[in-house]
Amino acid sequence: MKFNIKHLGFCTLLGVSASMSTSCDDMLNLEPVSQITPEAFYGSADQLAAYLNSYYNGCFTTAPYSGYMYHQGSYNDGMARSDGNTDIMLVGLSGSNTLFAKDGYWEVSSGKQLQGYYGNVRAINFFLQKATEGYEAKTISGSETLVKNYIGEGYFMRAMYYFQMLAYYGDIPVITEVLEDKDDVLVENSKRTPRNEVARFILSDLDKAIELLASRDQFDGQRINKESALLFKSRVALFEATFEKYHKGSGRVPGDANWPGASMSYNSGKTFNIDSEVNFFLTEAMEAAKEVADAAVLTENNHVIQPNVGVITGWNPYFEMYSQPSLANVPEVLMWKQYNKSLNISHDAAYRVRIGCADGYTRTFAESFLCKDGLPIYASPLYKGDVSIDDVKADRDERLQLFVWGESTLKDSDPASGENQVGKNFGNPGIMDPLQETRMITGYQPRKYYTYDYTQIANDQLLGTNASPIFRSAEALLNYMEACFEKNGSLDGTAKEYWKQLRERAGVSTDLDATINATDLSKEGDFGVYSGTAMVDKTLYNIRRERMNETFSEGLRFADLIRWRSFDRLMTTQWIPEGVNFWDDMYTAYEELYPGFISDGTTDAVVSSRERGKYLQPYSINMSTANELRNGYSWHEAYYLYPLGITDIRTASPDRDLSTSNLYQNVNWPTEAGGKALK
Repeated sequence: MKFNIKHLGFCTLLGVSASMSTSCDDMLNLEPVSQITPEAFYGSADQLAAYLNSYYNGCFTTAPYSGYMYHQGSYNDGMARSDGNTDIMLVGLSGSNTLFAKDGYWEVSSGKQLQGYYGNVRAINFFLQKATEGYEAKTISGSETLVKNYIGEGYFMRAMYYFQMLAYYGDIPVITEVLEDKDDVLVENSKRTPRNEVARFILSDLDKAIELLASRDQFDGQRINKESALLFKSRVALFEATFEKYHKGSGRVPGDANWPGASMSYNSGKTFNIDSEVNFFLTEAMEAAKEVADAAVLTENNHVIQPNVGVITGWNPYFEMYSQPSLANVPEVLMWKQYNKSLNISHDAAYRVRIGCADGYTRTFAESFLCKDGLPIYASPLYKGDVSIDDVKADRDERLQLFVWGESTLKDSDPASGENQVGKNFGNPGIMDPLQETRMITGYQPRKYYTYDYTQIANDQLLGTNASPIFRSAEALLNYMEACFEKNGSLDGTAKEYWKQLRERAGVSTDLDATINATDLSKEGDFGVYSGTAMVDKTLYNIRRERMNETFSEGLRFADLIRWRSFDRLMTTQWIPEGVNFWDDMYTAYEELYPGFISDGTTDAVVSSRERGKYLQPYSINMSTANELRNGYSWHEAYYLYPLGITDIRTASPDRDLSTSNLYQNVNWPTEAGGKALK
């Protein structure tokens, strides 16, 4: 079925929890505030905490951009797939029809798109009003530290909701009060605020949160905390700085000649110095990131790639940062989510990365990692080629070695797995697995979030209780590095030291200059090489490379490609994603497993044909015209921002006429239901 946003429902598309009572309320048809919670519910610190608990999932269920689960999911591999449908990971047997879109599949909804978030904003505004009033009047019982902390959580959550909207839509209305449910009041407050002002508002909310929040130690990282707010502030500031820098002139940045906001009378007289704004946000990103990074204690990598038989835990702290039930004593993880099987709060992530989950990393991903000498694969004598996955991983960055399965990777060390399993290796990936939901579509299968604790991987019954990291301080090092180079055109001593820390942990030479000098951008395949249609500086590209190699499967990649404007090339040249080298040698193992397997491009084929090249092409297996991705992915200029729905625009007008609305459509999108991207 052809995709359009109205078919999915916007809450589903953004990953907003369907169980949240305020989710997807119409901004112009709101419940009375008295129905949010009773007035008497703000009398103690415990009550403030209870109010906010129901909103944690709404903030942290998904990454703000990828549409995949930000914490571990139910019957899937959870965060392992959180970078799905980017240049580094594919999800689904037939490809994406959502964010990384099939050509022409996005269209303008007849309903409401933007308005879905304002139910949550309204509830948090109500909370902040009542909690701050009670705090100032000293009518809230309990620890003052906790009362202040929970108010800080409220400011953080509001910042998160607004950042999610900013990332999707750009300019948005900023509402900080609980408005009267009257059309004239709500229409007036539907005016879109230019995105740079929205970003400044988000940073101001985060500053308030940072001032009020307790440190990570207060709740061992299980609630929003000061360090997480600082890290998130650096993320927001870096996102906005680079978005404005690389999208300037596109109509997506205030002040552009074709910026739609210029036509609105309420923006009359406004001027924008975007270069100054970029500099402001980069400075904010550096300062916030440095505060976290200077205090960061990176988890040790002891360079052990797999445990010995009989060893279940305690074999490599770095690997197990992603695979242990509690992260309370892992200071690098600033915030994390806990699971409990007895409370029916569990997941399937470790089991699904073990058996496969209809997803996989791309050849682009695998080739991006440096060899241990710090050189790219095309420049290093250490590179052993790609005839097998073991060869691909040999003498490479240990993040590739640790977090991707190879043929010889130990699969079971726990004696509880049984004598027929313990000590066995992973073997060949399930590229032709008859069960589609466990098929390994690229051959490069995630090992991140795996555990050798057999009690969590015995079967497909949601046995997983390993914790899910949400914020890691390593990101602060990366944010500082990138913001520093974007601001100054060079790296200061602090940025270089941060970079060396990350490289040392990854088991890679810390000779940064050797890497940069050996880099040939024409031989690099990942999309981070480009901003727009221009190649970036080699140092900047390697900063981007480091970011991806450190944070993959943590839900940041799609946002990075959006802010860098890295999809532009797909508007003129389709991209065909590839996986492992199948046709040099790997295919022989499958001839034994699946004699006579078909690879002729027909609907009966189970693997892409040799004629299309030796690398597996998961979405070019069936070359019939019914397969719209047979020749690769494409992109449209409009896709960098989502379109508003027609109901959004109409209900922000005093007379429900589109021409008099306070909401304008995003650039390159029409104001008609079912309309496709104009460019």
